[in-house]
Order: sequence, then C-alpha cells, then structure tokens
Amino acid sequence: MSRISVTEFEAILREKLPFAQALAPEIVELAPERTVVRMPYKSDFLRPGGTIGGPMLMALADIAVYGAVMAALGPVEQAVTTSLTINFLRLPPPADIVAHARLIKIGRRLAVGTVELFSAEETEMVAHVSATYSIPPRGE
Repeated sequence: MSRISVTEFEAILREKLPFAQALAPEIVELAPERTVVRMPYKSDFLRPGGTIGGPMLMALADIAVYGAVMAALGPVEQAVTTSLTINFLRLPPPADIVAHARLIKIGRRLAVGTVELFSAEETEMVAHVSATYSIPPRGE
C-alpha cells in the first residue's frame, strides 16, 4: 500500500524537481513493491546510432526508485540518491521506456531498490539498475 498518491507524487516532481518534466514521466503504479513509470519517446532522447541515451534511462530509473521510496515512507522530499549503478543490456529502440522499480530493503537511514527498464515494444530488459537512497532522520 502506498503512503503517497500518484497525484501527490506528480506534484512533487512538478514543483520540486522541474528538471524531471523534460522526461514527461507517466506514473502508472506507485507502491514500494512495484512502482511503474513510463517515459514517452521523444526524438530529443536519441543518441547517435538511433538509440535512447543512457542519461535518459538513468534519470527514469532514479525517478522510479524515488517514487517507490515515497510510496513506502510518504512524502519525504529530502530522500536523496546515494548510489545508482546501471547495467546497459541492450540498445533500446526509439520507443517509450518503461521502468519497473521495487524496494528490496528499507531501513531507518537507507532504502535499496532495483529497477528493470524495458522498451515498450520489447519483452527483454534494456537495462538493470541498483539504487540506494539516503533517508533523512524523522522530524527533519
């Protein structure tokens, strides 16, 4: 069960993280055990070779894990990424990218999650991400 609504999370992205709007993320599901975010295709995201650029994939994964953290804790805006490791597995074609995130551990100070990234048109993963978020002490 999520401790923040999709509408509340979208408002945080819009108001507190305006740079995220460049990706135009669509929040499909929002829960600690399953957060799904779709990044609609834009030709601006292509790199030479006609594939979606790595920085776009990393940003999408980061948004998805941030959503999962918020779903677990509620609106803790000061939770920040401390580590994000991405393994690029396949070249994603020019299409929407879908991120499937889940938290695998949430403690008092750290949350650890994984993200599987897929091209909307394919069933094989294009990238796998491990991310850790720092959680501020309660009351800050």
